Amino acid sequence: MEYSNRRRPALPPRSAFAGFRFPPDVIIVAIRLYLRYNLSYHDVEEPVLERDVEVDHVTVFRWVQQFTPATR
Repeated sequence: MEYSNRRRPALPPRSAFAGFRFPPDVIIVAIRLYLRYNLSYHDVEEPVLERDVEVDHVTVFRWVQQFTPATR
């Protein structure tokens, strides 16, 4: 039995946003609004809704927890 010396093609890196229902730009805008303007999660819903995206405040909370580094 002979084995090939050929390497497998490298897979492209998986996006951090893979598997989410909303596009990355919507997630980034919501997180930026929350962090930059010190808005509550409920307050972030309104400007995102103006972009025709209906998102719940709990979803924004989860995005912030997932995509921002923990500061201690």
